[in-house]
Amino acid sequence: MGIIDFVKGAGEKLGIIKDKDEEARIAAQNEAAAEGMKSHALWSKVRSIGLEIEDLKVSFDDGVATVMGTCPTQAEREKVVLTIGNTEGVAQVDDRIEVVAPEPEATFYTVVSGDSLSKIALAQYGDAMKYPLIFEANQPMLTDPDLIYPGQVLRIPALAE
Repeated sequence: MGIIDFVKGAGEKLGIIKDKDEEARIAAQNEAAAEGMKSHALWSKVRSIGLEIEDLKVSFDDGVATVMGTCPTQAEREKVVLTIGNTEGVAQVDDRIEVVAPEPEATFYTVVSGDSLSKIALAQYGDAMKYPLIFEANQPMLTDPDLIYPGQVLRIPALAE
């Protein structure tokens, strides 16, 4: 028979939808469930690549991921933030991670079309051959120095003096 059309607001009231407020409440519950699934997926991603963070908590709401926990180093903190932020659907990361041993923050760089790690190293360090520093600073998120994409955000650590 296929799809048959009916008038949504007419008919016997079985308590499925009582009114517009009830409809809005059900929509909000469905959205909250979806946001909860996104939060869990982000949490699982961080855990799956083995980043060091204690008491990891991730929540997701309307494109904003909030992450909390304790990392041993600033570098590990930045990797957690980048792992979450470089995920489709995440527009912002609210970083509330504590660091046990504070150190200077790395610079973040957004990859553009035509970039390579050596090109980024040349622009950031003045030496294209320093691309392994950027690759290593972004492991385990990066698994191959040739596999970066436009829009991806990378850590650019300061050169050791």
